[in-house]
Amino acid sequence: MESLHLTATDKKGRYEELLPQVEALVSTETDLIANLANVSAALKEAFGWWWVGFYLVRDEQGQSPRLVLGPFQGPLACTSIAYGRGVCGTAWMQAKTQVVPDVEAFPGHIACSSASKSEIVVPLFVGNTVIGVLDADSEFLATFDAIDAEYLEKLVAVICKFIK
Repeated sequence: MESLHLTATDKKGRYEELLPQVEALVSTETDLIANLANVSAALKEAFGWWWVGFYLVRDEQGQSPRLVLGPFQGPLACTSIAYGRGVCGTAWMQAKTQVVPDVEAFPGHIACSSASKSEIVVPLFVGNTVIGVLDADSEFLATFDAIDAEYLEKLVAVICKFIK
């Protein structure tokens, strides 16, 4: 069920079905980790991506701020990512979605898995502050596009609306 093989209409259709399901999930549960775990599973089930999950900003006294691995679906992942490093750290630093058709061509890409070929990272906001990122990886080149960016930004906005 890899999204690479979906037409634009089919991809949009999957997102349109998924958005109200995600809203129903996160609107009735107050625990962020539980919600992120369910959203990761829903995305993995809907699109069959190689890896999908969340990294959360941690700014602990005595340490540099970093992204720390949160709920995910897929193989083992990097556990900590510095501000501005790799695709996730860049999305955090720029507060902007990153669509990467070929991760090998992305300067400073962090290779958590050599199987990952393309990636999309969408920041999560509370107000104007990035509190984490949604990260999805594919084992195929150029899996993610403007449709994914548009709908994953909508999905993340739904999640963030319910963060207390």
